[in-house]
Amino acid sequence: MPTLESIQSRIEALQAKADALIARQSESVLQKIHDLMSRHGLTVSDIEQYTGTRKKAGRANSAPKQGTVAYQDPKTGATWSGRGRAPGWIANAKDRSKFAVGASVKETKAKGKARAAVKRKGKGQPRGPQPALYRDPQTGATWSGRGRAPAWLASVEDRSPFLIA
Repeated sequence: MPTLESIQSRIEALQAKADALIARQSESVLQKIHDLMSRHGLTVSDIEQYTGTRKKAGRANSAPKQGTVAYQDPKTGATWSGRGRAPGWIANAKDRSKFAVGASVKETKAKGKARAAVKRKGKGQPRGPQPALYRDPQTGATWSGRGRAPAWLASVEDRSPFLIA
């Protein structure tokens, strides 16, 4: 029975023979190409120009790329690429990382934390209730300064006595 070493030495010898055969064949092919080029008066730049235009034409005819799947519904198997309007099964989800395909939960959470760390300047007025800026000393009614002024403050020319310090 042959040993592993003897088989490996045979493989190496056969590989060396195959490399020598490939080298001889490639030399003969290159010689034929050189003869054809000189016979027809072609240069390497002519060939590059010809192959370059062929590649461009080939790219134009190729099929358009399909969108990659970014999210998948675990219940139905429906997929969404993450572009365009979100489908109903993911539209109301607070955390889309559980629907992500090919990304671990840790990676998506890390990305979410990185986004949360970057504070963005809000647009326009702040939302929600605002602290009171004015108080009526007689009734104790307050006004935040937003919206239409209440009657007890609208008729007053100087509002400074009503300001809350």
